[in-house]
Amino acid sequence: MAKKRLGLLLLACLLNNLPLHAAEENKVAETQPLPAWFQEKVKGMPEDELAVLHTPMVEMLLGTRERFFDSMKEKSKEEIAAYIAGMNRVRSDSLFNPEKDMASIPLNTESEMFNSWKVERPKSLNPEREPGPFYLSRYATAGRQQPGVQTFVGAPVAIYPDDLIAGKVDVAIVGAPLDMGSYYRGQRFGPQAIRSGRYRGGIDMATLVDPSKVLSIVDYGDIAIDNMSTEISIQHVRERVREIAETGTIPFIVGGDHSLEYPDVAALADVHGKESFGVIHFDSHYDAGKGSVHWMTHGQPVYRIVKEGHVNPENYIQVGLRGPWPSPEGFEWMRNNGMRYHTKAEVEKKGWDAVVEEALTEARNGPEKLYISFDVDVIDPAFIPGTGTPVPGGLTMREAIPLVRALCAEHDIVGFELVELDPLLDPTYRSALNAGYIMQACLTGVAMRKEGITDGKYLSELSTEHHQPQAGIEGKKAGKREEVDPDFAYPQR
Repeated sequence: MAKKRLGLLLLACLLNNLPLHAAEENKVAETQPLPAWFQEKVKGMPEDELAVLHTPMVEMLLGTRERFFDSMKEKSKEEIAAYIAGMNRVRSDSLFNPEKDMASIPLNTESEMFNSWKVERPKSLNPEREPGPFYLSRYATAGRQQPGVQTFVGAPVAIYPDDLIAGKVDVAIVGAPLDMGSYYRGQRFGPQAIRSGRYRGGIDMATLVDPSKVLSIVDYGDIAIDNMSTEISIQHVRERVREIAETGTIPFIVGGDHSLEYPDVAALADVHGKESFGVIHFDSHYDAGKGSVHWMTHGQPVYRIVKEGHVNPENYIQVGLRGPWPSPEGFEWMRNNGMRYHTKAEVEKKGWDAVVEEALTEARNGPEKLYISFDVDVIDPAFIPGTGTPVPGGLTMREAIPLVRALCAEHDIVGFELVELDPLLDPTYRSALNAGYIMQACLTGVAMRKEGITDGKYLSELSTEHHQPQAGIEGKKAGKREEVDPDFAYPQR
């Protein structure tokens, strides 16, 4: 009977030790005195075996310490010993063992193809041309209609930093098709979906600002990814994003999963300086997990960014958190590090307008420079179902667009990223369409700022007020009203 219970215990522990976000927090149970009756039952057991009772293993069995001890009340001393032995077995088997485990994945450094995935094509193999952006279409209508080769927002292409400098480029949109940092693949097709979708940029009706006319925007292609390794890939992502920023161009990164936030932010810290800019992180998850087998996953970039000192946590603001993660320990971690966060639960408590105003005020009181990390799962899955970790109750597009536009108008944006779009999960196409409009909101804000409009609440008077009937009366007096012509469509009649 004891062996049967031990087997059930092992199974329960293993099932509860899946690599989920909550497990990645690697929290340690508080050292609390064992109940007196329980101490009596385990009297004589070695202290090193009892130490497991002060680890997360206790909560992994039945959810809480209280439930664990309640379940032990009717057990005999022998049965309790068997449970504790099982817990220790699972714990020891979960730890790294240098005698049988690999601390790192060995690579074949003798391979002639070792760096082939990121080797640049020599310029000598290309036709000679003057540095600067260029279009990949034979048609004069290249742009919004975009026949020929698809590009982000119908923009011309730039390949090298020289192109960015020569073209005095304001924004370089670059794809980063990495999806190995998540548990659900498909985000690598995000850049492709944004390029080939119906979204083509254009004028923003709320402000009547057209980013494509105000800003010099280019498509900087896709960053090379080694589809066998997240760890190797993110180093190259950091190099490419840094390369863009060093020219004075703002990088807009289209992912790809959220592990990209680490190399993106680190690259910008390399250029602008550590702790020189704040971060607004739109997400349904707080992505500050730690303790995973891998140093980088889509649930851990925030912790690593803070741990390595790239961003001052007091200038890091989370928006849209909801669902099952973070746990109380995660919120305590954010509080202890001075981070600000705004959950959907807070929206229920205070109302959307109040929460938005507070978030904007916090952003304004931080550094003038700002980076925006936008995980599309912050949007309700009714609008963006194409993401690997959807959570109901998210932001609507009507809420997200003006907020992103305001942030990008009011701050010196050093970079923007759009991540976790997984078009394979949405055959309706609306995920890619709406994701494109989020990027357009930030482009509009950057364009507004260049035009001298730094009020995030600015709305065009022309598009928001019709001024009738007075405007029509004045138009008629001025001869600006259309004359009626019954033969308009039949000029030869």
